[in-house]
Formats: sequence, C-alpha cells, structure tokens
Amino acid sequence: MATKTNPLQFIQQVRAEASKIVWPTRREVMLTTLMVFIMASLTATFFFLVDLLIRNGLQAFLNLFG
Repeated sequence: MATKTNPLQFIQQVRAEASKIVWPTRREVMLTTLMVFIMASLTATFFFLVDLLIRNGLQAFLNLFG
C-alpha cells in the first residue's frame, strides 16, 4: 500500500524532479529537426519510387494480356 504524501512534500518532490530535466540546446533541436526532415524526404522518395515501379510493372503486365 502506498503511503500518502502531504501537499508540501509533493511539491518539493516535483521541484526536485523538475530540476533534473536537461533541455536540449538550440543546436541539438535544429539538428534533430533537420534529420527528421531528411529522413521523411528519403522515406517519401523511396515509397514514391516503389509505387512507380509497381504501377509501371502492373501496367506492363496488363498491357501484355489486354
């Protein structure tokens, strides 16, 4: 069974935990944002090319029999 904490102790614990937070620097945020955009672009390009390949392959297959 959990012990009850009074509001003052709770606030002290919250402040102690909040002081442990390490915020990223502006440079880290910019780099990770750039990496997300790069990875999203690469993924979009990959799926575009796969879609194009499948569409052209299916179209060629259907033209062969139709």
